[in-house]
Amino acid sequence: MEYKDYYKTLNVAKDASAEEIKRAYRRLARKYHPDVSKDKDGEARFKEINEAYEVLKDEEKRKAYDSFGANWQAGQDFRPPPGYDERFRSGGFRTGGASPHEFSDFFESLFGSGRSRQAPEEFSFFDQGFEDVGRDLHAQISISLEDSYFGAKKTITLNRTVDEGGGRISVQPQSLQVTIPKGVIEGQQIRLEGQGEAGAAKRGAQGNLFLEIVFLPHPMFTVVKRDIYLTLPITPWEAALGATIAVPTLGGKVDLKLPSHSQSGQKLRLKGRGLCSKYQVGNQYVTLAVHVPEARTAEQKELYLRMAQLMPFNPRSGLGG
Repeated sequence: MEYKDYYKTLNVAKDASAEEIKRAYRRLARKYHPDVSKDKDGEARFKEINEAYEVLKDEEKRKAYDSFGANWQAGQDFRPPPGYDERFRSGGFRTGGASPHEFSDFFESLFGSGRSRQAPEEFSFFDQGFEDVGRDLHAQISISLEDSYFGAKKTITLNRTVDEGGGRISVQPQSLQVTIPKGVIEGQQIRLEGQGEAGAAKRGAQGNLFLEIVFLPHPMFTVVKRDIYLTLPITPWEAALGATIAVPTLGGKVDLKLPSHSQSGQKLRLKGRGLCSKYQVGNQYVTLAVHVPEARTAEQKELYLRMAQLMPFNPRSGLGG
């Protein structure tokens, strides 16, 4: 029979307080409960966790277990030491966490099955007599740039664990309405108070739900923090002579004045046209891209030749060409 390290099972230190043991147990019990866990070994882990807590939550059992535990390591072949107090093996301990047959041979070699003293209680890690705050939950929510620019309301659906009583929980879909604040940026979190996991106790407070903002791809714009970027195609004559062009923004089209002799790659700023919150301002940056029309007809080709004659210009002069 192998020695079981109950402290290792609950992932707590040997000098852990009763409250630390309690919290560790609840966390692991929620994770590996057979009605929730998708782990193939979840049910076995749940039984191990339950057994470890059955010992460590009880001051008398814990003292008995600790009296020889320092001399053993998990997995070692174990036999109770000679002269071990028979009252620990006579059924004198109350097993309140699970049915006796669910405990290991190691447990029963130390504490007996408990059948002779009291019938086991029905297990429920939700049904405790103390306060407890539920675990915070984290998820992502995908929104458009327009949702951030204007602010929006979104409905999301989450799979939540629900206590059905009697130690049983189920997973059920729950819809929540989320307010997207104006000017929220990617990576920022929205907190929904009280929408996390329920506390382990009946009177326990709910945890919170934190939603991380993720932006959906946009067909025209890219974003860096609060700033919006757009590549704007322009003609050679608009670049050479200057022009006023209607430019798309998240808030609708605005007029942008191009200076004469504009060049590809040049950036112009539209102040306050980025993602703006109550206290922070984002801008839109327009990158110019000169597009040269194809000369398809003889007349169009002649026009390019005349331009070459009238405006001799070598853009490679700085390269020694």
